[in-house]
Amino acid sequence: MQNRQTNQVFNFEKFPNFEKDIDLKQRAWIEVKGKAIEKNVRQLRSKLSKNCQFMAVVKADGYGHDAKVVSEYAIKGGASQLGVATLKEGIKLRSFGVKKPILILGNLYTKRDLIISFKNDLMPTISSIRECLVCNNIGKHFGLKFSLHLKVDTGMSRLGFESNKFVQQFEKIKSFENISIEGIYSHLSSADEDKALDSQSITQLQRLKFNKLLKQINLDSSNQIKIHLANSAGMLLSKDFHLHMVRVGLSMYGYSPLAKIDKNLLLKPALSLKVKVAFIRTIDKGVSVSYGGKFVSHRKTKLAVLSIGYADGVPRNLSGKINVIHNNKFYPQVGSITMDQMMVDITDSNEIKVGSTMLLLGSDGDKTISPLEWARESNTIPWEILCSFKNRLPKVQVD
Repeated sequence: MQNRQTNQVFNFEKFPNFEKDIDLKQRAWIEVKGKAIEKNVRQLRSKLSKNCQFMAVVKADGYGHDAKVVSEYAIKGGASQLGVATLKEGIKLRSFGVKKPILILGNLYTKRDLIISFKNDLMPTISSIRECLVCNNIGKHFGLKFSLHLKVDTGMSRLGFESNKFVQQFEKIKSFENISIEGIYSHLSSADEDKALDSQSITQLQRLKFNKLLKQINLDSSNQIKIHLANSAGMLLSKDFHLHMVRVGLSMYGYSPLAKIDKNLLLKPALSLKVKVAFIRTIDKGVSVSYGGKFVSHRKTKLAVLSIGYADGVPRNLSGKINVIHNNKFYPQVGSITMDQMMVDITDSNEIKVGSTMLLLGSDGDKTISPLEWARESNTIPWEILCSFKNRLPKVQVD
């Protein structure tokens, strides 16, 4: 092999082919505890009636946890269905050998995409008569029934049939012979708010509107259509929202979306974010650190350079606001978080070396850093934190 920069010729045949076995923990990585997912699902499932099914929402690569691992352990914990956002996500789960019913929560509107959905045994979310007709024609062409879920907008103003037209449109949909309506659902917009259970709250008004529509369409009691409304927050709010199935995302991963947490619900976070120390340097008092020089050392300071940054999904606006953990001790992050690296003040440590592992999210001893904390500090929601981690962070399954 010739080095393009020096024109020197090297013979690497006598060296092992390390490229085939790159250490997933070489730089920064996410650790996922599948058993924590399983235990969380079992706990949440125990809050439901025997006849209420549990849909595990595994979109966005299982909220950044690895959809394959999450699906496997959620099913072990009692999930009977899975929810994804896109056609590609559903196909990927099928390629992993997942056999459970899968609902695509996003909107498919082209004939091509709906055919692909049908061929992969994926249920689309339908929000209009037009897509119902396309699905019916696809089913008719193949001599089978196309399974799908109908969505009704009760206050989210996103996907779904208009609520004031749904009853009339449902009468027409029932006449389509080559579709099978597996579910009818809506989505709560504000169930995680403190006053969601107040009689005039948006959440309660949505529930009442949805129930009224269901009464008007006169579903036969023998009908197998699954009615579902609750997300994680709705499920934890009240049994009034459980109906035939719940769609659970955030709480399955170990975090409650509600400020008031059920003391009997011991959810365990399934994700840890870890990074290696790539370099250590010592700077004098009065030296600026990172872009913009917003942090200036007030003493002689030892810095650890960590190989992770905003290109990995660590928000830049967390600069100077977070800690990392090493051996059950907090160390402050200093200076601007850069694309690929960040700096940590380790002046008080003699044990941290190049190659040491630091914990950005997760627990070590009695010290914990949660995505909930990052969300508060960056003025966002924990869902965004978890879904922001990029593909260059390998996911490692641990017990």
